[in-house]
Amino acid sequence: MLPRAVHGVVFDMDGLLVDTESMFRDAMMEVTVRHGRDLPLSVFLRMVGLPREGSRAVAMAHFGEDFDYEPWIAEVSEAAHARIEVGVAIKTGVTELLDDLDAAGVPCAVATSSGHATVALQLGPNGLLRRFQAIVAAGDYARGKPAPDPFLEAARRLAVDPTDCLALEDSHNGVRAAHAAGMMTVMVPDLLEATEEMHELCVTIATTLHDVRDLIVWSAGVPPA
Repeated sequence: MLPRAVHGVVFDMDGLLVDTESMFRDAMMEVTVRHGRDLPLSVFLRMVGLPREGSRAVAMAHFGEDFDYEPWIAEVSEAAHARIEVGVAIKTGVTELLDDLDAAGVPCAVATSSGHATVALQLGPNGLLRRFQAIVAAGDYARGKPAPDPFLEAARRLAVDPTDCLALEDSHNGVRAAHAAGMMTVMVPDLLEATEEMHELCVTIATTLHDVRDLIVWSAGVPPA
């Protein structure tokens, strides 16, 4: 049960709407091996949900200040995009949840650390891009997650008070950002597990977006299908 009615929903993208976090993981691991380096999974997971600057800081802390970051991350991006261009799987429950929100007249936005070009690449071919009234991506805010800026900007564009918005996230930094924005926050874990901190910051932890759908349709007064 949600504490109050939902007047807007803000979605993260990678790992929440589309199954891309594993694609980025595999691409990064593959490229790192080609560069003769080692990248533990724990280091990659610390990058999940961070903007580019934050990810760079994590990588440099691991590899050392002499690491040539730009060619490496460019190669990672190329490898990841090659995978994405083949096709991206939509996460379980996305379409049904968006259908219910549309029926209830609840506006939706995306708040992501990715750029607009990446959003178009990942959400355009599967028809998801047109389902959102606002897209907030890198370059649209001053500070990235875990700062609240992306979520506050999404609420502003939806013309909904942040406290009346539900934020859906799969990453720790995303949850921190949404909570800092004052939104009702639900974590739907992907690669990262829900820690004790996540349980404290979230209204609930959901297994899939089908669970979120049950919460929102009840709150919005729309009878489940």
